[in-house]
Amino acid sequence: MKIAKGLLGAALLAAAAHGVAQADTLDVVRKRGAVVCGTTTGFAGFSAPDAQGKWQGLDVDLCRAVAAAVFGDADKIKVVPLNSQQRFTALQSGEVDVLTRNTTVTQQRDTALGLIHAGINFYDGQGFLVPKSLGVKSAKELNGATICLQTGTSNENTLADWARANRVTYKPVVIETFNEVVNAFASGRCDVFSTDASGLASIRISKLQNPDDYVVLPEIISKEPLGPFVRQGDDAWLNIVRWSLSAMIEAEEYGITSKNVDEQLKSANPNIKRILGVTPGAGANLGLDEKWAYNIVKQVGNYGESFDRNVGEGSPLKIKRGLNAQWTQGGLMYALPIR
Repeated sequence: MKIAKGLLGAALLAAAAHGVAQADTLDVVRKRGAVVCGTTTGFAGFSAPDAQGKWQGLDVDLCRAVAAAVFGDADKIKVVPLNSQQRFTALQSGEVDVLTRNTTVTQQRDTALGLIHAGINFYDGQGFLVPKSLGVKSAKELNGATICLQTGTSNENTLADWARANRVTYKPVVIETFNEVVNAFASGRCDVFSTDASGLASIRISKLQNPDDYVVLPEIISKEPLGPFVRQGDDAWLNIVRWSLSAMIEAEEYGITSKNVDEQLKSANPNIKRILGVTPGAGANLGLDEKWAYNIVKQVGNYGESFDRNVGEGSPLKIKRGLNAQWTQGGLMYALPIR
């Protein structure tokens, strides 16, 4: 019994120490002078370096939004590229402050890793990319196919479940790094590439020599809500990341853009006044300057602006808004109210 009590006490002390250690992210970020964001190792449209080495993308914009909220300067970020297997360990250890990369929110990830999601910035689903020469029109015609997948993602289990349910047999080729999986597919080592549909669109346009020789099959076999993750036990930091994303989404809903945000400061709309800090309170609630959301929209843009230039019609990917449209337009983007 004494041993049991000793172990219990040690466990409680460790838990308390863990809670204290994880409850000061905002202080650490401020002292460092930059937000450290974990991204992919290179995923065009979401997080990838441009020709000058500057990281761009929908997920990078979310990192920049957090920096704009905290510092009033969206450029105060440091990007740490992480593969699928590294990402959770890097966040757990404190190597990064937030994961802003295409990471699916699941019950296990949200409960068992000491991490928690801070919103959804892209609604996706797992699909299939095939060469047109394969001559298939449906994923259900893939019986006996060799399918490339990346290690450490939810795609492996999702595909296995779907294949069993649809009585499709396949041979998996599971590879650790994203670029190696792409190269394996491009070289013909496998017949099919399966990952999130957004990833397939990115791969087809940015990684394959002749994009028109490939087609994404119509089936979407899963729900893949993608979003940022932070460590559990630090609600102040969770709130900052969550509400930075929400500010981008709500700004779009109310028609506040990077181009008109200064004019919108004069708006009589009570919601716009609260979002932009004309009516104070939201900033103080987060421990930030009242212009936190104004700085996000001014420097990064609203969600629609970010979507369009990175993955939408203003980008090479030309992904339709679909589920990522505003709730008023039939999509799932429904911002929590800033009030």
